[in-house]
Amino acid sequence: MSTASSPRCTACWPDAAVAKRLFDLIASALGLVLLSPLLLGVALWIRLDSPGPVFFRQERVGRGGRPFRIHKFRTMAHGAPGLQLTVGADARITRAGQLLRRTRLDELPQLLDVLRGEMSLVGPRPEVPRYVALYPAGLRERALAVRPGITDPASLAFIDEAERLARAADPEREYVEVILPLKVRAAAEYAEHATLWTDLQVLARTLRTLLRHG
Repeated sequence: MSTASSPRCTACWPDAAVAKRLFDLIASALGLVLLSPLLLGVALWIRLDSPGPVFFRQERVGRGGRPFRIHKFRTMAHGAPGLQLTVGADARITRAGQLLRRTRLDELPQLLDVLRGEMSLVGPRPEVPRYVALYPAGLRERALAVRPGITDPASLAFIDEAERLARAADPEREYVEVILPLKVRAAAEYAEHATLWTDLQVLARTLRTLLRHG
C-alpha cells in the first residue's frame, strides 16, 4: 500500500534536522576560522571610526519563542535613539556602517550564534519581541518552529527593505501592516518545507545577490 509523499520538513524529520545542524556547525566553525583576519580588520575599523563597542547585541526571538541575544558588527552611532528599523539613508549609520551594511559584512558575527545553536545559516530572520507579538496567532507557532537564520528567502525578497520604508509616509506602519505579514507567512512556509538542499540553494542565491549589490 503506497502513501502520498510529503515535503521533508527540517522541523519534523529528525534525520534532516541533524544533517542541517551538522552542516551549520561545520560551516560556521570553518567560516570563523577562515574569515578571522577579515573579522579582526572590521572590528579594528569600527573602533577607529566611531566611539562605542565593536558588536551590536540585541534581544531577538528564536526557535519556540525563546529569546536570545543576536551579535552583529555595530553600524550605528552608539546609543543613538530611534526606531528598531533602518529607514533609507538612516542618519544613525556610521561611515564604516554604510559599507558594512551594503556588503552585509555586519552579519558575519552571527556565525557565533550559529555555532552556539541559537541560529542557523538559513532560516527566518529573527525579529525583536515587539514585532513577534504582532504575529498572527495561526502562523506564530509555525514561523517559530525552526532556528532563525542569517539569510532566508524573505531576506532576499526584501533586500531593498530600507529603501522601501524610506518611501513610505509612515515607515513603521508600512513594516507592520505590509512587510511583516509577508515575512511571517514566508517563515511558516520555510519551516514546513525546507531541506538541506533548499538551504544550499538559498545560500547560493544569497551569494549571487550580495555580489550584485556589493
